[in-house]
Amino acid sequence: MTTGERVDYAPSQEVAARFPEISAEAFHRSVQLVMPDGEVSEGAEAVFRSLAEAPGHRWPLEAYRRVPGFAAATEWAYRIVARHRNAASALTSALWGKTVEPPTYRIANALFLRAVGICFFAAFVSLWVQVDGLIGSGGILPVGNLIEAARSQLSPGHRLALLPTLCWWNGSDAFLHFLCGAGAAASLAVVLGLVPAPALLLCWAFYLSLSVAGQDFLEFQWDLLLLETGFLALLLAPPKRWRIGAAFEGDHAARALLLWLLFRLTFSSGFVKLASADPVWRNLTALSYHYWTQPLPPWTAWYASHHPLWFHKLSCFLLFAIELGVPFFFVAPRRIRLFAAAAMAGFQAIIAATGNYAFFNFLTIALCLLLIDDASFPERLRRKAAADSRAAAGRWPRLLFVPVAAVLLLTSFIGFAATLRLRVPWPAFAISIARAEVPFRSVNTYGLFAIMTTSRPEIVIEGSEDGATWKAYEFRWKPGDVRRRPRFVAPHQPRLDWQMWFAALGTPAEQPWFFPFCARLLEGQPEVTSLLANNPFRDAPPRYIRAVLFEYRFTTAADRRESGAWWLREEKGLYAPVLSREMLRR
Repeated sequence: MTTGERVDYAPSQEVAARFPEISAEAFHRSVQLVMPDGEVSEGAEAVFRSLAEAPGHRWPLEAYRRVPGFAAATEWAYRIVARHRNAASALTSALWGKTVEPPTYRIANALFLRAVGICFFAAFVSLWVQVDGLIGSGGILPVGNLIEAARSQLSPGHRLALLPTLCWWNGSDAFLHFLCGAGAAASLAVVLGLVPAPALLLCWAFYLSLSVAGQDFLEFQWDLLLLETGFLALLLAPPKRWRIGAAFEGDHAARALLLWLLFRLTFSSGFVKLASADPVWRNLTALSYHYWTQPLPPWTAWYASHHPLWFHKLSCFLLFAIELGVPFFFVAPRRIRLFAAAAMAGFQAIIAATGNYAFFNFLTIALCLLLIDDASFPERLRRKAAADSRAAAGRWPRLLFVPVAAVLLLTSFIGFAATLRLRVPWPAFAISIARAEVPFRSVNTYGLFAIMTTSRPEIVIEGSEDGATWKAYEFRWKPGDVRRRPRFVAPHQPRLDWQMWFAALGTPAEQPWFFPFCARLLEGQPEVTSLLANNPFRDAPPRYIRAVLFEYRFTTAADRRESGAWWLREEKGLYAPVLSREMLRR
């Protein structure tokens, strides 16, 4: 109870004889509060005076006494409720359950931090196995080239502020492996509950360094979401505890910032779809394209794509209901809030079951954990949490926490207003703060699939010794061989395969990595060819490379029964000019 032992509560039948000055009619009419000095108040005033005994809950009483009209309005509302006690009790039970005590979130806090640690671990390990081919010295976009170019253009005082990466001090392949390995170790420490605050700080710093160094390959929305979530999780984590047990209190303001992130992530994703004026979102047919045009569809997407149109339209309507409506339930009464958590988590589970989106779905579900109060967990877990002496873990000093939280809240409002296309006359200092924060990728804007792709162009890379006979390179995960079964790969993200999907939607000139990728194939660079499923030129690299554009689409059920193919494809021509070794030497 909010007031704890500061206020004694008892039914009038037990204490009426002790207070003869209070009539039976008054007891029946409303709650009565008797102060130690004998002063009596009733109704809304009695409620507010009781709450004022609890730390941080004095503001309703001050509003009752000082705000014009507040006392009259609250007393009127109290009388309405008092006259319909049975109905109000039934409504309260329906919305809050058996108890209306202020909820605690100690178990959810501990589970959330561990879930964030799992996401960081998946991200670090996933990048680790492909970092050499992506940004290593023999990779597609070597980080050393980025650092060298930036060092020639940026003054020493601006380098770290614009490109916040530890690779300024060391951009070697060994150091990239160190960042991945040490980040994975730190994330395991978070999962185990060891030194949570320092471990989260290392996770955030190392992943930020890799994200900046990763250039085009680490600019996905879940990379940004992981950095923002990780930084806010750092504010939630107890700074003076080396071990987290079954539960911990955490800072309520940090939890509020994390739920604000979940709200922005979800609502923005729904808003941008409608604001884009994309007709397939407007007429609810977008999901009839989504399953076979998404970047890396698994085999389940083939089955989902063959649902009837009415099912896709209903699914699209429910998608908008969840993304645009459910976020407002985050601050609703308990049972509605739990429904919101279940709806959000279920929505993410469906996406994960029909798509490959790295750790995004699991990370979003982790944020949903923060909506689940302790009373919702099994009794055994509650008893374990109650017995955990570490539950009352410390919080960050207010002198540090308040300004950091204020900056995060301000910059997030600026970004969210921009997403909603609101013209807000922000003061100059606020804009400057928001711009300075951008390179650190810890307050971001979101909005997935604003425009639904309604076709599936795919690039097939081929090599040749003579310019006449061509052999195809097969990628590990993206569509290629039409008979190969689409597979699940999440939480791993094959970043080259993803970039090939984006490249097919545009031109080679729009992809700074595409021609360097082709050049590495012409050189036979092993770090790059290891990113592919097969290299048809193992003995010596090809003399020529070409990129052929195809249109892909899932087969029908009849087609697959007949041919065994998952895809149909039609050649559309060359995506880029034929490249040769001689062209590289010029």
